[in-house]
Amino acid sequence: MPWTVPMARQFKRMVGLGMSPMAAIQSATSRAAEMLDMQGDIGAIAVGAYADVIAVAADPLQDVGELEHVTFVMHNGSVIQNRQG
Repeated sequence: MPWTVPMARQFKRMVGLGMSPMAAIQSATSRAAEMLDMQGDIGAIAVGAYADVIAVAADPLQDVGELEHVTFVMHNGSVIQNRQG
């Protein structure tokens, strides 16, 4: 995909090519952490981990396209975005 396309669209592409929504999400979180040998530090929400958190209005396991519509972002413990929609 071109760099000009929003990264969240990659999830829909992965699912369209046969991955489950969970596997697509894990490719950007826990599996990426494994590849970088950083399990427990990134890609997880746990005590002591570097956790950025996002939220969407609906279940991305039912419609991975929901990840294109982030309503809440927390970075380094601070809320960066909090939209209700």
